[in-house]
Amino acid sequence: MTLAQVQTEIDASYLYSQLAAHEEDPIIAHVYREMSDIEKSHAVLFAQKQNISIEGIFKPSWRAKTWNLIGTVFGYDHVLGAMMDTEKSIAAATLAGKEKNNMATLGTETTHVKILRSILENQENVTGSHIVKLEKKHRNVGGNAIRAAVLGGNDGLVSNFSLIMGVAGAATAQAGIIVAGLAGLLAGALSMSLGEWISVKSAQELYENQMELEMEELENNPAGEEKELALIYIAKGIPQEQAAAMAADIMKDKSKAHEILVKEELGINAEELQGSAAEAAIYSFLMFAIGAIIPILPFFFITGYKAVLVSVAASTVGLFFIGAAITLFTGKSVWFSGFRQVLFGLIAAAITFGIGKIIGISVG
Repeated sequence: MTLAQVQTEIDASYLYSQLAAHEEDPIIAHVYREMSDIEKSHAVLFAQKQNISIEGIFKPSWRAKTWNLIGTVFGYDHVLGAMMDTEKSIAAATLAGKEKNNMATLGTETTHVKILRSILENQENVTGSHIVKLEKKHRNVGGNAIRAAVLGGNDGLVSNFSLIMGVAGAATAQAGIIVAGLAGLLAGALSMSLGEWISVKSAQELYENQMELEMEELENNPAGEEKELALIYIAKGIPQEQAAAMAADIMKDKSKAHEILVKEELGINAEELQGSAAEAAIYSFLMFAIGAIIPILPFFFITGYKAVLVSVAASTVGLFFIGAAITLFTGKSVWFSGFRQVLFGLIAAAITFGIGKIIGISVG
C-alpha cells in the first residue's frame, strides 16, 4: 500500500463526509458517515502497516476537492456514482492481483456498494423506501454524465485535429482547411447526437411494453407481487421477517413496488428511461463540438504553417487537460495520463498529416 493508495482512502472518507453533510434523509446520512469512518480507519491501518506517518496527511487531495466542487455545482449524486465506479475498479484490481499471485480471496474485496447496502439494511428503523432511495442513487447517476462529457470532448478534439492535419498536409488552401474542419465538427457532432438520440429512444421503446406488463401483474395480483418482493430481499441475505416487513412497506406505494420489481426482474432502471432523448442528443452535440472547435480556431486568425503550429499547440494543451480530467475516474497521475493522451493524439494527427502530404504530392 503506497502513500497514493492511502490518499485514495483519505479522499473517500472526505467525500463520504460531504455526502452525509448534504443528505437530507438522516438514515442515509448516517450510512455515509459510517462509510467515512470505515475509509478513515482503512487509511490509518494501511499507513501504519507501511510505517507512513499519518500526521498532517488527512487532507483531501485536489482530486477529491474537484469532485466536491462538482457536487456543489451539479449535485452530490454525481459524486456518489463516481465513487461507486472507483470502488468497483479498486475491487476488480485487488481480485486480479490476488488471482495473479495465487493469493486467497477473503470476500472483503468486493465493492462498497454492498457495504452501503449492508449498513443500511442493518439499521433498526430501515424501511423499503430507504433501500429504493439508496439503490436509485447508486444506479441512476454519478460519474457517467461527467465521464461522457470528458470523452465526448476528447472524441471531438482527436477526430477533428486528425482531420485538419490531414487536410493541411495535403497543402490545401486556408479556406479549404476551415471548411473541412467545420464540416468535420458538424458531421461528428450530428452523428454523435443522432446516435445518442437513437440509443435513448430505442431503450425507452424496448422496455416500455415489459414495464406495462409488470404493472398489470402488480394491479391484478398484489399479494403475489408482495411475496415476490420479499423473496428478492431474502435472496439478498435479509432475514425473512424483515424482508416481509420491507416488502409490505414498499407495497404501500405501487410506483415504488413497480420500480424495484422492474429493476430486479427485468434489469431495467425506470429512472434512466425517463431521460429525454432530445436532451441527450443536444448534450452529445455540444460536448463533441467543444472539443472539435479547438484545432480549427487558429485557422480563422492565422495562415500557413504558423496556423498549423498554433493548432497543434492548442490541441496539445486540450489533449493534456482531457487526460488530466480522466484521472478523476482513474486516480492515476495527472502527468502520466495527460502526456499519454497528448502522445496518442499527436501520433494520430501525424499519421493523417503524412497521408495528406502523400496524397497532396500525388495529386500535384
